[in-house]
Amino acid sequence: MNIIGIIPARMGSSRFPGKPLEKINGIPMIGHVYFRSKLCVHLDNVYVATCDKEIEDYMLSINGKVIMTKNTHERASDRTAEALLKIENETKKKIDIVVMIQGDEPMLDPEMIIESLIPLYNNEDINVVNLIAEIDNELEADDPNEIKVIKDSNNFAIYFSRSKIPYYQNKEKTKKWFKQVCIIPFRRDYLLKFNSLEQTPLEINESIDMLRILEHGEKVKLNKTYYKTYSVDTKEDLEFVEKLMKHDRLCENYI
Repeated sequence: MNIIGIIPARMGSSRFPGKPLEKINGIPMIGHVYFRSKLCVHLDNVYVATCDKEIEDYMLSINGKVIMTKNTHERASDRTAEALLKIENETKKKIDIVVMIQGDEPMLDPEMIIESLIPLYNNEDINVVNLIAEIDNELEADDPNEIKVIKDSNNFAIYFSRSKIPYYQNKEKTKKWFKQVCIIPFRRDYLLKFNSLEQTPLEINESIDMLRILEHGEKVKLNKTYYKTYSVDTKEDLEFVEKLMKHDRLCENYI
């Protein structure tokens, strides 16, 4: 089975322009994501997909694999799909599963990638998986940059939102929220199918790709991770993550 990781990245983030090359303990954030993804033994290759020469230049400077894509993509999944086809064309080898790894997850552990793949290994009817993690505090639950998700009893997504879901009417009840961790494996053909589907109203309103799948009546499997990770959406997030990564054990493998 040919499994690859693709890290879509661009300099033009609306919330934090230029963040892929912002340094965390001396290394650009995209470098942390790339090096840590490469530590996953279940990935045959890892690529960064970008439309920006600055990111391409950095990747080439570390002898990393980089695929240049169009600058018109609105969604990370669109960029990933284009890169997938280009990689197949270059390598003359069909890909079975592509793991879309967001470039703003510098704390990812390679074991998290394996966790995301397990449902695909166990069930051929599952086409896409989202890793999820429990939210630590209500402040994080209130943050619209954190995508919240509610799940059914079989660990399929019911809904994704930037709002705090579910709502707890009983204020005394113990509250539990889950967030999407942006490590998302697709079966190859399903990513291309997903990419061909019309965007949907809730997807556009919430700006969450996975809602397109739910609105078309299909399923997203969820798998929980216990690894602690924080995405970087703002400069404040960057400073917070940099402190957490000062003594990160994985950094010793590539710094």
